[in-house]
Amino acid sequence: EVGFFREVRVKGFDSMLTRTLVAARTRLVRITTELSNQIRGVMKTFGLLVPAGKGGTFEKNVRSLLADQDRLASIVLPMLEAWRGIRVRAAQLGRQLVRDARQSRACRNLMSIPGIGAITATSFTTAIEEPDNFRKSRSVGAWIGLTTRRYQSGEVDYDGHISRRGDRPLRGLLYEAAAVILTRSSTHSTLRTWGLQLRERIGFKRAAVAVARKLAVIMHTMLKTGEL
Repeated sequence: EVGFFREVRVKGFDSMLTRTLVAARTRLVRITTELSNQIRGVMKTFGLLVPAGKGGTFEKNVRSLLADQDRLASIVLPMLEAWRGIRVRAAQLGRQLVRDARQSRACRNLMSIPGIGAITATSFTTAIEEPDNFRKSRSVGAWIGLTTRRYQSGEVDYDGHISRRGDRPLRGLLYEAAAVILTRSSTHSTLRTWGLQLRERIGFKRAAVAVARKLAVIMHTMLKTGEL
């Protein structure tokens, strides 16, 4: 009644459903990684080193090393079958995620940014929902937790680490996108040039955080204006 609190925005059903899809796919991918590492560790104990490789190459290498190891194979192969089954399910959810993103105009616009894929675009749009939920695009960076904390007490006044508040998965995705822009992207852009200059002065990690914060602002502006 006195207005000392801000009402919490409840996300819509469709947004929550899409976010659940992203979370489920991410979890299955992590499980496959954990299982593959477990398989490598078990086989290494018995002197069998699985060569580097992912997907079908990994499965082929494991089976070839277990060709004359019947007792060990009876332990490892069930884990390998579980790994393959979960990997198939993760791929199915990934294809569904990409298909849904391509059907969304907002996601397609965001995916035109170098380093922004279907997962990051979908996570951002479902987190923001309506661009008008934020009066200023600059507020999005603080809402995700990518702005620095300020310490003030008497004569003490300095900036600390980022707040790390808000949507942690989305913050991580934006950081990964920023890292791609600074390292693997060959597309020239004002953001990349600014980020590379910043990296020379303050280091890669802090520059990537700054680029991620600017990315959030740019993406919100694109959602608000509908322009590329």
